[in-house]
Amino acid sequence: MQVLKIILICAEVVMLFNLLIIVHELGHYLAARWRGLVVERFGIWFGKPIWKKKINGVDFCLGCIPAGGYVALPQMAPMEAIEGKNEAERQNLPPVSVLDKIIVAFAGPLFSFTLALVFAGAVWIIGRPVSEKETATTIGYVHKDSPAEKVGLLPGDKILEVDGHRIVRFAGVGDSVTWRVWSSEGEAIRIKVERGGKILEFAPVPIIQKTKAWERKGLRQIGIEPAFTPMIGEVVHGSPAERAGLKPNDFILAVNGAKLIHAADLGEYIEKHPNETLSLKRQRGNQIDEVTLKPEIPVVGELVPRIGVKWDDTGKMSLVYPAPFEQIRLSVDAMVGTFGALLSSKSDIKAQHLTGPLGILRIYYILFESDQGWRMAIWFSVLLNVNLALINLLPIPVLDGGHILLALIEAVRRKPINVRILNWIQSACAVLVIGYILYLSFYDAQDFPWRQSKQDKPTEIKFAPKNDPSSAPAPAR
Repeated sequence: MQVLKIILICAEVVMLFNLLIIVHELGHYLAARWRGLVVERFGIWFGKPIWKKKINGVDFCLGCIPAGGYVALPQMAPMEAIEGKNEAERQNLPPVSVLDKIIVAFAGPLFSFTLALVFAGAVWIIGRPVSEKETATTIGYVHKDSPAEKVGLLPGDKILEVDGHRIVRFAGVGDSVTWRVWSSEGEAIRIKVERGGKILEFAPVPIIQKTKAWERKGLRQIGIEPAFTPMIGEVVHGSPAERAGLKPNDFILAVNGAKLIHAADLGEYIEKHPNETLSLKRQRGNQIDEVTLKPEIPVVGELVPRIGVKWDDTGKMSLVYPAPFEQIRLSVDAMVGTFGALLSSKSDIKAQHLTGPLGILRIYYILFESDQGWRMAIWFSVLLNVNLALINLLPIPVLDGGHILLALIEAVRRKPINVRILNWIQSACAVLVIGYILYLSFYDAQDFPWRQSKQDKPTEIKFAPKNDPSSAPAPAR
């Protein structure tokens, strides 16, 4: 069953990823047909074709390298480094006006943007799952000896501003705690919080976690995590938690009357009260009750008292229904914020921190694995299509914006650019773009599960078996 599930998820990922590519290239194809351009080939993915068919004079093919797609238009700027050798001789084809070239080039990003609106409309109707950890602005946990702890930040502090920027959520690009910490540029980060009705300001000096030479460089951290309701992800067999009747998806609201705002709170409480019997306030569905149990020291794993649960790190989930243009605006803001950080000489966010096609496929796989897989994937597709549209409009040869730029240069010069020079420019840029994709893929591959180190994997714990009176043999009579 597990293998079948993986196959189905992979099929969903490939189907949705291909849809984004096909729609973008379909824009170029339909615009070229509308404006009367010669269409030689419609290719999805690159490399040697594994499927090919000629329809109405156009070769439709599927390549073997899952990294994009193209429409071969010999009357546009040559892209033989990507699309392969054109069969039609350029000099024998009728010239194309500058306006037609711009229309055809712009049609791809326009179709991607239109698809983003379609997905945004779907999210507006079906909703987008949002976790407590994403939307929280309250600190749930402060790491020991972290910059945050050294300046006096505490769990329960509500973050209002980071470096003068208003905060409305913890995760994501833009007006979030995580992004403002990552993209901060000063030696210290100004944090404004609300604590007990008072407004306080702190200035932790961030640290950057050291990474190996072949890994992405670490980003700024101050050692805080958001507040969320602890939810059990897994119960260890034979543990006190299992014997007490705790199950996955149970929320633990409090321990011995003390409210929990992070999963680590329970571990710290047990550490301070190792021999104390615990009364846990549990929520299962709409029912809230009390569960009593006593921590035990496992026979395998860390030799400290434990109740035997592994936590789900999302907290409570809810559905939000953002309006389509609000989703588009947030996607554009995220894109602008990312490029702003990349172009800043003081920012620690570099080109290596972006995600390539391999990383995008991994993200889709993770989203489809979740209980709300399709909802999450459709929401992510809004962001991805807006990114695809905007990136393709950059004035870089090979990209759609490059075609528009070359057409405008042709309009100013009142004559086409020399074919040899054009081919050299396109080929050089194609090598750079493909090289950058491979560069990102090198880092993306390290994010896959098989690259996880032993330190990243959770420690296995086992508890001593208990005698079950019900299984004891009946006395002889």
